Amino acid sequence: MIADRKYWIDTLVRIVHPVLNALSERRLRIEMPVEARWDDRPDYTHLEALGRTLAGIAPWLEYGPRSGEEGDIRSRIADLARRAIDAATDPASPDFMNFERGGQPVVDAAFLANAVLRAPNELYEQLEPNVKANLIAALAATRIIRPVFSNWLLFSAMIEAALCRMGAQWDRMRIDYALRQHEQWYAGDGAYGDGPAFHWDYYNSFVIQPMLVDILDAVGDQFGDWSELRDKVLKRAVRYAAVQERLISPEGTFPPIGRSLAYRFGAFQHLSLIALKEQLPEEIEPSQVRCALTAVIKRQIEMPGTFDEGGWLRIGFAGSQPEAGEGYISTGSLYLCTTVFLALGLSPDAAFWQGEAEWTAKKAWSGGDFPIDKAISG
Repeated sequence: MIADRKYWIDTLVRIVHPVLNALSERRLRIEMPVEARWDDRPDYTHLEALGRTLAGIAPWLEYGPRSGEEGDIRSRIADLARRAIDAATDPASPDFMNFERGGQPVVDAAFLANAVLRAPNELYEQLEPNVKANLIAALAATRIIRPVFSNWLLFSAMIEAALCRMGAQWDRMRIDYALRQHEQWYAGDGAYGDGPAFHWDYYNSFVIQPMLVDILDAVGDQFGDWSELRDKVLKRAVRYAAVQERLISPEGTFPPIGRSLAYRFGAFQHLSLIALKEQLPEEIEPSQVRCALTAVIKRQIEMPGTFDEGGWLRIGFAGSQPEAGEGYISTGSLYLCTTVFLALGLSPDAAFWQGEAEWTAKKAWSGGDFPIDKAISG
């Protein structure tokens, strides 16, 4: 393994192992601390931890090496992930999770569903028949929840897309409604509003653009207008990836704007996803994205206080900063940071993992040549 890829894998395993190991042994409720300000978070935090963890590691589980040191690590984590799904969806399990009480479960069931779309073989086909049935039932149970009129519409849509992929009954209307509304909320130059209003935050990367891309990749061939929309969504996604790459400073920092900053480098899920799909803008070399993301990961993960003594993530943007977490943030929420690692689904031989390159801000602030930026239309 090249140095950066090994660092990514070592960091990813460090983050996810406590979650998956405890849940695979059906001890997550016993072992996972719950750091939170709102008293209701213990009702939701465990599904948050599972769904977000799997959403981030899924491409690596599905496409990572099957041999060698990395292959052995991948195989062990994949086995833990399948056992974790079993524990979370088995009604007889002490770690059976809440998929229908309150509003939050639709959010994290959607991240779990997204993981299935990203790793259908490892996280669905290899499950035992009873676990498949439990997973389908758990996802379908979220239909009782009415999503907020915002990016939350995509959570319901993502769940239906995964149910379609699993061969279960699925609701086309929930997907169609989410797609139509987000088309109305498109603000221009590659960015969407979070509902009718535009927000300066990272929700275009935390949720909106990755889910639009993955939903349309999964079911975009079902209707002609969905197929046409898929092309438009991808064009915008490529532009937004260009913007994200430029947000990374020469020092590996990025602006702490908007809410949910405790998701840390999960703010760059979208950039990593577009790198995974090998759809980066022409002016951006894959290796410069790897170098930029590695700088961000190191900057945040190596801050003192990021982990507690048991290896669990703590609330914060750079280290332990409890005040950086909104009321809805709890320990489980923090595992959305794993989505920065989506590009691990690329082969070690891919251009992304080869060579060194300066990212745009590093070129610009060093006085060197760098490509000018330009908006897109449509």
